[in-house]
This record gives sequence, structure tokens and C-alpha cells, in this order.
Amino acid sequence: MSHDPVPGDSPHPEALWPGQLHWIELLRDGLTFDLSGLVPGRAAPFPDLAHRFDLPAMPVSEACEAVVLRPGPHLAAGGNSQPVMRGLLAVACDLVRQFEDCIAIVWGPAGTAIGPRFFESVVSAWLDGGPFPALGLTAFVEAPDGALESIGLGFWIGQELRIEPPLSADRIAATRLGIRLVNHLVITGAPAEDDRIIAPDGTRLVLRPSRSRGVISVWRE
Repeated sequence: MSHDPVPGDSPHPEALWPGQLHWIELLRDGLTFDLSGLVPGRAAPFPDLAHRFDLPAMPVSEACEAVVLRPGPHLAAGGNSQPVMRGLLAVACDLVRQFEDCIAIVWGPAGTAIGPRFFESVVSAWLDGGPFPALGLTAFVEAPDGALESIGLGFWIGQELRIEPPLSADRIAATRLGIRLVNHLVITGAPAEDDRIIAPDGTRLVLRPSRSRGVISVWRE
């Protein structure tokens, strides 16, 4: 803990975060993050959830309360930069290890609720140089036309991924491909023009960005 503006149980004279008068500042690797929704103040607003990973059921507001971890105000200009987000997720892993009562971690950009053990495992592996945790920090949904689309990748690279039919016909294989492509795109960034890669099964693929639609479409070449 690097800063508690008002020690004890007193609320802050001004709300740094709307509706949250009780918060503390946490320091990690030279970056500061604010944790709000703390007792004796009100819990943070319960998040909107659409996908779950390694959880038997979706968390509900009647059974648990939410706290929010976010970059400090001076990091706001950094937005969703990877150094800031890696620091944020590292702090989240620290909190998971320390507090056994944590039911789930929610990643807002993808609307996902993630089991604590799974979250700590995949995020720690990524922070140590492993693959990006696409299942959790992004999600996949089936589009009306049968394509497989990512949710939340746009937070990281500005565009979502769309695996086009018939490449998306085998949902399990398409999801595995999507996981690999999300990892590739988080490392390289969104392509400015058509990009060609080889899939694990040897298939040649074309990645075609469409800035007007905000998606990167994937086809067999």
C-alpha cells in the first residue's frame, strides 16, 4: 500500500472515483493502482457479465460484492497500454493469492468472469513470458452467419477478430485457432494490410483488416 489519503474509517473529502469515497493506492513496479469499493464504504457497482471461465455458475450481486482495481489517475493517459495493463493484472494476481474469499475476477472489456485459480495461473504464465490468456481476457461468440468473433480483443489492439465460414464450421478447432491468433495479434498488433500466416495444421490463412468495421477477418487462402 503506497497511499491511503484518509487513514482510518473516514471517507475521502472528495470522491476520486464517482460514488467511491473509500479507496487505497497500491504500488507495483513503480506504477500505482487504485482499489475502491472497500468497507466501510459501499461496494463498487456490480459488473455486467456475459461469459464465464472455470466457474460453476455466473456470480450474482445477491451473493457477493465487488471491488474495483484500476490504474491511478496519473496513468489514465496510458489507457490500455500493455505495460500498465500487465502491472494491473499482476496486482490482481497478488490480491487473488492473498484473499481466499475472492469468488471471481471480472475483466470488463470482455465481460468475463474468471475463476481465481485459473486467472492466477494463466495471467502469471503470460507475465512470465507465456501465451496471452485469450480465454478470459477475451471471449468468443458465434455470429448469426456462423462466423466466430472475438469479444475484448479490440481493447488490446483496436480491432476484433472474425474467423469466417467455412473456416469456423468446426467450433472447437476455430476456437483453438482463435486463441492462437489472439496471442499472435497481441504480440504483433493489428495488421495495416493483408497478412498471411500458416496455421498449426499447415493451412495457409489470410488476415484482412477492415478499419471501417473494426475487425480482422480470417479466411483460408
